[in-house]
Amino acid sequence: MAEQQQHQMQMHGGQQPGTAIKSLLPDKGPSTSQVVAVVTLFPVGGVLLTLAGLTLTATIIGLVLATPLFVIFSPVLVPAAITLGLAVMGFLTSGAFGLTALSSLSWIINYVRGARVPEHLDQAKRRMQETAGQMGQQVGQKTKEMGQGMQQRAHEGGRT
Repeated sequence: MAEQQQHQMQMHGGQQPGTAIKSLLPDKGPSTSQVVAVVTLFPVGGVLLTLAGLTLTATIIGLVLATPLFVIFSPVLVPAAITLGLAVMGFLTSGAFGLTALSSLSWIINYVRGARVPEHLDQAKRRMQETAGQMGQQVGQKTKEMGQGMQQRAHEGGRT
């Protein structure tokens, strides 16, 4: 038994088996905004996944019912093209709903886990703000200089 514990300690870098799992969990509970995000967006993701499933099911049922009718009763290719177009549109719509639902759920998971915007994006944002601030100062300085120049010219024009 002692050998098994020692083997586990060596294999897991000296950590107890339960500590590896505990290190993945946050030390404190979720914030209010995280709870609101989960409560709001989980139903949205569920509804979108449900819509994706219903759309896929309706598309398949429509294909099953419409294809034999068009083959038997219509020698014209236009209805077949319409059926094909509707089928493609149904599959694309279903995929869009599913992709939207999965990306929403992925965002929720990252938000709850505390995954934030990468550092390099924060740095770029700060640099943009600093540049905008400098440009604003330069514009303000130029405006002030122009105003003073106009004031001097008006003052000189009043003397003559």
